[in-house]
Formats: sequence, C-alpha cells, structure tokens
Amino acid sequence: MSNETPHITIFDTTMRDGEQSPGASMTLNEKLELADLLETMKVDVIEAGFPAASQGDFEAVKQIAQRAEHAVICGLARSTPGDIDRCAEAVKHAARPRIHTFISTSPVHMKHKLKMGENAVLEAVGRSVTQARNHVEDVEWSPEDATRTEWEFLCRCVDAAITAGATTINIPDTVGYSHPEEYGALIRRLIETIPDSDKVVWSTHCHNDLGLAVANSLAGVANGARQVECTINGLGERAGNAALEEVVMGLRVREDTLPFSTSVDPQYLSQASTMVSRVTGFPVQFNKAIVGKNAFAHESGIHQDGMLKNAETYEIMRPEDVGVSKTSLVMGKHSGRHAFRDKLETIGYTLEDDELNDAFKRFKALADVKKHVFDDDIAALVDAQLSEAGQRVALEDLRVAAGMRGPQTADITLIVDGDTKTATSEGNGPVDAVFKAIRSAIPHKGKLDLFQVHTVTGGTDAQAKVTVRLDGDGFLATGVGAHPDTLVAAAKAYIQALNKLETRRAKQLAA
Repeated sequence: MSNETPHITIFDTTMRDGEQSPGASMTLNEKLELADLLETMKVDVIEAGFPAASQGDFEAVKQIAQRAEHAVICGLARSTPGDIDRCAEAVKHAARPRIHTFISTSPVHMKHKLKMGENAVLEAVGRSVTQARNHVEDVEWSPEDATRTEWEFLCRCVDAAITAGATTINIPDTVGYSHPEEYGALIRRLIETIPDSDKVVWSTHCHNDLGLAVANSLAGVANGARQVECTINGLGERAGNAALEEVVMGLRVREDTLPFSTSVDPQYLSQASTMVSRVTGFPVQFNKAIVGKNAFAHESGIHQDGMLKNAETYEIMRPEDVGVSKTSLVMGKHSGRHAFRDKLETIGYTLEDDELNDAFKRFKALADVKKHVFDDDIAALVDAQLSEAGQRVALEDLRVAAGMRGPQTADITLIVDGDTKTATSEGNGPVDAVFKAIRSAIPHKGKLDLFQVHTVTGGTDAQAKVTVRLDGDGFLATGVGAHPDTLVAAAKAYIQALNKLETRRAKQLAA
C-alpha cells in the first residue's frame, strides 16, 4: 500500500466558465497571458474556452493548445457532433489534449431547456463520449445540474459515459444548490455504486449561489473526488465558482484533516488574482479570502498586539506563501532603474526592455506627485501600461473645469491611429463631461454599463483605480485605468473599453 499523499488535480476554468460572467470577456492576448501564468503556477488542467461558441473562443483554445508545454488543455463541447468536432480541431495540437463534453440530466433542464426525454439524453451521452474518444484519449463528461438529477437516471448516464470511454466524470452543482454533507455523500455514493468507478477520475464543479462552492468542493475531495474545477477569484456566472486560491490553500493549510496535495505553486496566487481582476475589470473584495487586500491586514489593537508577539496568533498562513509581499515604502523619486527592475520581479512582473523603460518613466512621473510609492501602486501602474499596449486610441491630454458652479467642462486630446483629435464638452459633473468629450471626439454606440472607483492604496495622494464597462449592441467591453487624478483614470478606463469595442467592430466589418 502506498504512503504517498493522494494528488488532487486542479482544473482551472477561468477562461471558460469564468469568462461567462457578464462583462468578463477577455481578449486573445489576455487569455494567452493568463494561460502562461497558469502553466507557471503548475495548474494541471486549463479549460481554455468553448470552441464552438465563437471564432474568438476557437482561436484562443487553439493558440493556448499550441504553446502549452505541461498542462492538459481542455475545450468544452455540448453533446452535438458539430461541437465535438470543433473542439477536437481546437485542442489537437496540444501536448495533452482533452475534450470536455456535457449534457443536462435534471428533470427541469431536460423538460424546459433540452426538450428531450431520458432515452434521448442517454443516447446522446454514449454517442458524444464515443465521438470525443475517436479524437482524443482524454475525455471528460459532465451531467449538467447533476445535484438536481434523479438518482437512478444519474447512475445510468454516468455508467453510459464510462462504458463509452470517458476518463473523467465531473459532477456539477450547476446552480449551487447542495450543501457540503449532501454533496460529499453524492460523490461517495456514486463511487460506491457505479461499476468501474475506479477506472475514472471523479471531479467536482461547484457554483457559489449559497456561498458553499469551496466547502462543497472540499467535501467532494474528502469523499473520493480527485479533481476540483475552479476559477481564479471565484469568477463565474451568477455568484461564481469555487475559488482556486481558496481550494489550494484550504488543502495546504489543513493537510491534517485533508491529507491531499496539489501541484500548484501558491506563491503565484496573488499575481493571478491581480491579473484576472485587471483583464476582467472585476475588483477583488477587500475581505476576500487568501487574495483580498485585507486578508493579512490587522487593525484591531488586540490583533496587532498578538501579531507583534507571534504572527501565528492571528495568521494561519504567511502572506509570502500566496505571493503577498510586505508593503514597502523604499521606492521613490530617487530610486534607480535597477532597483525598479528588482522591485518588479519581487512583485511578479518580468518586462522586456522597451516595456521596462516605459514603466520606469511612468514610475518616475508617479513618484514626483506621490510621496510614498507602494507595491500596489507599482502593480497598478504596470497593469495599466500592459492594458494600454497596442490600443488604437490613446489619451494625450485632459483638462477639466469642475466645482459647485456649473457647467462642468472637459477639454480632451486623443491620439487615434496616429492622428490627433480634440474635443470640448459640458456635462452633469466632471466625469460626465469627460466621457461626453471622448464620445464627441470618437462617435460610437457604446452605452455606459458600469462605472466604479477604488483607491489603490490609502492617503489623499493615492492612485485611483477606475473600472468602466461599455455595452456595444450586447457586447460588453471592460476597461481599467489607474492614475493619481481620478478623472484621468476614468478617461483611461473609458478609452480602454472603447478600444475593445472598436476592435470588435473592425473584426465584424472585416468578416
């Protein structure tokens, strides 16, 4: 009998299920950047997209498959032949390809969504898995809404999938309906009941509608599941999915009661969280477990006293374990390029020479107006720079007149495909004036869907981090901007979102 700790496969679906969150769409380059980081983190499986959903999804899965070296690259497919063929085409160049196919099995889904009876669904299970196995050796099958599926029918479907050649059986709690004891018992009962259950890997996929996604996932692991499907920051439809960082650290910190291991290097968790927040525009709540801004902050006098005496009094893990460095004040206007490069590497950024030069100039400009430059300030600065790379529209200058006596006005200068455009507009407040000025300079149909402002650090000289989401005929584009001047940050965020809309429009015209 082996004494080795059982390994839990971490299956990241940030780019598939996570991207299905309204407004969370990622560009191809953003997906490639995230895939590279997930590989660096040693995530086992990357579900890179839904190839049949769009040409953009197909290209993302295909290119990620071509460049991945270690991770299994997975594409999602419905049970239809066209979906499976499209998925197979996208993942075929991966060193380790996987097709993940699914069909709904609950009575409510079969009646209202599929409009299919049990026999038709059962036939589709066997046919789709067989077709997928003709393309790849690694096939995952999921009964959508499994936790509301009748027991006997669920067993028949799972048995059919295994017989047809599925290598992983995933049991989704699609609507976040289960509680831990119930979900764990379902996994255990399936393993005990299904013939040849030992020939497949059992997987969890839990949604967070009742706030129990991570708890349910860990309950599944404790009862025999050996794969957990999750997303960075818990991103996903409605209330989201099980958060990858919470699953990984839950297993790591509580190895005494959950004797399992993962391959994920937790020192990249904070960097991954920041990246996903940047590219989607979804801020991480301050008290978010593991990666939230306050996850390792202590303000209570009693807590601070305990921390000063021994960090273990109030911290069950070290900030460094998840890639959170102690906030430093050593960077300022007198800091040199070498020190700046070292600081970037410390907080998880590796830039090419041209990118470094640009970032260093921005850092110097920030240091001239901000007394203390924190690690979070530098991260926001670099994130904004990377987001602006390759944009058709760039902000050249902005002047705003505001105050209690209106009207508020904005004078803006933009660089559009190398040409200078200027505009002046009045608005109901300075932000409205800025956005109207941009619209005047570049007429477009995008409607403001979201406007959020957060501070990167504390203090009156803190950088503002603004998130803007535009709705362009149903396509949601998110932009993020950071700057000590909130209005400049707002303009940068709006322009970044507009660039995404313009890129989308150009592709549609070309098509």
